Amino acid sequence: MKTILSILMLMAGAMLPQAWAGEKLPLIQNVNAYETMSLNGEWNYIVDVQEEGYYDYRMNPMRSGFFVNAKPQRPEDLIEYDFDKSPKMRIPGDWNTQDERLFFYEGTVWFKKSFQAVPMADYRTLLYFGAVNYDCHVWVNGKKAGHHVGGFTPFNFDISDLLIEGENTIIVKVDNKRHAEAVPTLIFDWWNYGGITRDVMLVKVPPVYLEDYNLQLTSLEGRQLSFSVKLNKAEADHTVTLNIPELKIKKTIKTAADGTASINMKAKPQLWCPENPKRYQVEITLDNSTIADSIGFRKIETRGKQILLNGKPIFLKGISIHEEKPNGGGRANSTEDAHTLLSWAKELGCNFVRLAHYPHNEYMVREAERMGLMVWSEIPCYWTIAWKNPKTYDNACNQLTDMICRDHNRANVIIWSIANETPHSAERDAFLSRLAKQARSLDNTRLISMAMEVTGAANYVNRLNDNMNEYVDVVSFNQYIGWYRDVNDAPKMTWDIPYNKPVIISEFGGGAKYGYHGAKNQRWTEEFQENLYRENTAMLDKIDGLAGTTPWILKDFRSPRRVLPDIQDYYNRKGVFSDKGEKKLAFYVLKQWYEGK
Repeated sequence: MKTILSILMLMAGAMLPQAWAGEKLPLIQNVNAYETMSLNGEWNYIVDVQEEGYYDYRMNPMRSGFFVNAKPQRPEDLIEYDFDKSPKMRIPGDWNTQDERLFFYEGTVWFKKSFQAVPMADYRTLLYFGAVNYDCHVWVNGKKAGHHVGGFTPFNFDISDLLIEGENTIIVKVDNKRHAEAVPTLIFDWWNYGGITRDVMLVKVPPVYLEDYNLQLTSLEGRQLSFSVKLNKAEADHTVTLNIPELKIKKTIKTAADGTASINMKAKPQLWCPENPKRYQVEITLDNSTIADSIGFRKIETRGKQILLNGKPIFLKGISIHEEKPNGGGRANSTEDAHTLLSWAKELGCNFVRLAHYPHNEYMVREAERMGLMVWSEIPCYWTIAWKNPKTYDNACNQLTDMICRDHNRANVIIWSIANETPHSAERDAFLSRLAKQARSLDNTRLISMAMEVTGAANYVNRLNDNMNEYVDVVSFNQYIGWYRDVNDAPKMTWDIPYNKPVIISEFGGGAKYGYHGAKNQRWTEEFQENLYRENTAMLDKIDGLAGTTPWILKDFRSPRRVLPDIQDYYNRKGVFSDKGEKKLAFYVLKQWYEGK
């Protein structure tokens, strides 16, 4: 990340039409390539259980709530809050693990941060949030900057017209209450970490900048690359130069009237793969402004029941991961967190990770790319979504779009997943098929999948029958034989998967508390989990077309649904590592199985 040395350069308000003030913009690609000023650090916060800072006592939104950051002007003034005297919290971070009073809290918390700004012409200022969970309203100097819904995707506002010379104040209202029509919905099996959970920054951009760009390998045979750009404005005749020094590529194109441009070219790059995660330094210049990225080139596709990476069959030796810090819990939010979790996956023998059940931090995706780990990235259409609600679909579609927009230049992302364990219905099929089509329209270079469920298991025959099969490239499903069904059934099982497509077992596993030992039929012992993994891996080897697995899960993680005292204690114990990174016996079974793949 570049740092603004002169605090901040922003465009004077008169330079822009009023429409820019507080405008939510399409997501900027590769935000860290721009000149930025971090707003991470300590923010003041106020817990607002009844949202009195936003609504009056008739539940009408107020014109002068906490967001105006009012101060008494006369001795008799009544103001019943004071951000400056309120406690502070580290941002990025969740409130659940930073204030013990808020461990189970679901509701509204207000955050406030002040910073200095110096006006400078010919630039605009974006306010960028990596993620806020879940419903977020933002004000700058008492004026509304924007609103965002969704807890795991980035968003940005143009705040150029809202800034003033000198001290500026950002106030954010964060509400993580669950709702039936939300994505995810009322029930889900992970902790509902609330707060500003990822980086916050101010981004300095010229009036016309690269809103998006795409650089992909489109043909293995001819080693053809495609490059395209989209400006934030529909303007013609802007010069865009692509420079890849190591490949001796330097191409210049001009934008059309709609602000886009594209070109195809031949090249012979080394291909990105787990054994050699080669990336190239890429420079893209728009007129006189240059940004840089590190991009790898590879081809992912299917042939019958095989997944092909760079034209060769590959078995995806994976593991599922939640975005929770190693060694103690809380929302993961740094490269260091990502490296630790991914190092555990590498130690297991993985070449693939399923980032469940929502888009993870950009640090996680980029670190996995650097380390040679392929990625399944998912949106939280989880369990009982409100399939008939148009606003719910729009929410899910926005999250899918932002996930793809952020990460479509990452070579390691090979699968976009649109759902997990959703009950069958015509409404569900219509909802998810639209999402699949949307994903493919945004990016046709990757595979589409979703975690389905086995629909029947009579007489030890597991049947998969899901109408979504025609919309996915890879048939993936979760199964928990040995945990929700007797482990002794595993050797008897056969599988009926009537699709000529690759199969991924997106979840299997069972719980064990690290250090608890006993007989292999004693639930919650490491020996029980070890035997479950041994029986399951032997069973899975019999599945025709098995192309990979992502067992559930890398490490124990917090969940309010797991309440058994002395065993779960609000942790899902299905990890092959404990929450502190200690290896359970099942780790060694899975590692040995992967060594044979």
